[in-house]
Amino acid sequence: MVETRSAPRFRTAMPAQIERAGKKITCMIRDISTSGAALQFFDGTDRIPASFDLIILEHGLRLSCRVAWRAHFRMGVAFL
Repeated sequence: MVETRSAPRFRTAMPAQIERAGKKITCMIRDISTSGAALQFFDGTDRIPASFDLIILEHGLRLSCRVAWRAHFRMGVAFL
């Protein structure tokens, strides 16, 4: 299989939150790169907005994101 991503991704299991309009939802970062990440949710992705801030608790980072793809419990995001 040929890799088409713009940056290599690294597997992880890092707790995080997404925030939009003051509401926070807990998630887990399953892989990450300089251009985006794959997130796993515990309650599904249907109520997640198209853009939001990703808060990486462990590192105190806040990154603006947009949804690149979504499945029932997983979502790919691109960093803005």
